[in-house]
Amino acid sequence: MTTETDRFAPGTFTPDPRPAPRAAMLAAQTRMELILLLRNGEQLLLTMFIPIALLIGLTLLPISGLGEHRVDRIVPAVMMVAIMSTAFTGQAIAVGFDRRYGALKRLGATALPRWGIVGGKCAAVLIVVVLQSILLGLIGVALGWRPSLGGLVCGAAVIALGTATFAALGLLLGGTLKAEVVLALANILWFVMLGTSSLVFAAENVPHWLSLAARVVPSGALAQALEQAQKLTVDWYGLTVLTAWGLLAATLATRWFRFE
Repeated sequence: MTTETDRFAPGTFTPDPRPAPRAAMLAAQTRMELILLLRNGEQLLLTMFIPIALLIGLTLLPISGLGEHRVDRIVPAVMMVAIMSTAFTGQAIAVGFDRRYGALKRLGATALPRWGIVGGKCAAVLIVVVLQSILLGLIGVALGWRPSLGGLVCGAAVIALGTATFAALGLLLGGTLKAEVVLALANILWFVMLGTSSLVFAAENVPHWLSLAARVVPSGALAQALEQAQKLTVDWYGLTVLTAWGLLAATLATRWFRFE
């Protein structure tokens, strides 16, 4: 019969298996997800090249109706497109095909908890969005965009909220439907939300009720909130819409998300 005094001191024998610290698990998963995101050529096209092309093209091409200092309106709009592409469309498609090929099922069978898988994906998306924002901001400055320091701080807060909202929507879509359906639906919704957000920037030429309705859609709410943020104005309507969409999507994703 063994007693407490019969036990060997910790570390006497090797290996000494034990769960990794939570921070280490999250960091490792985030690193893996980030590498997968940056290695995917289609993802880079969607998240980097298209927003950059839109920013340069809309600023330099002779398009009427954008005002004298058009870059001040175009930068927030392109930021919205970049966030939507990365956090929603790209993540939904990636999660959908990870489920199809059994990658998430295998991850779910490891010692990595569910929060680590979801947290790693969200953290990788956030890092990519930060890189996008810096790159687009630098290109915008080269094209004549001159935001204030306060506008940058307010814009960063809005970007964080918008990223969380679209990430939750992406996890909901990618974690509940078949991969083929996710691929089609995510791209269709990308175009629909892009078109809807354009109504926000054409508010002078459309009825007020239509512009207000467009801001109920997450893309419209984020675009308007970003434009107001650089003017040091808080768009409470848009922030409320983004928060509501984010909470609803996160709740549904938590309940219905499937690993296979």
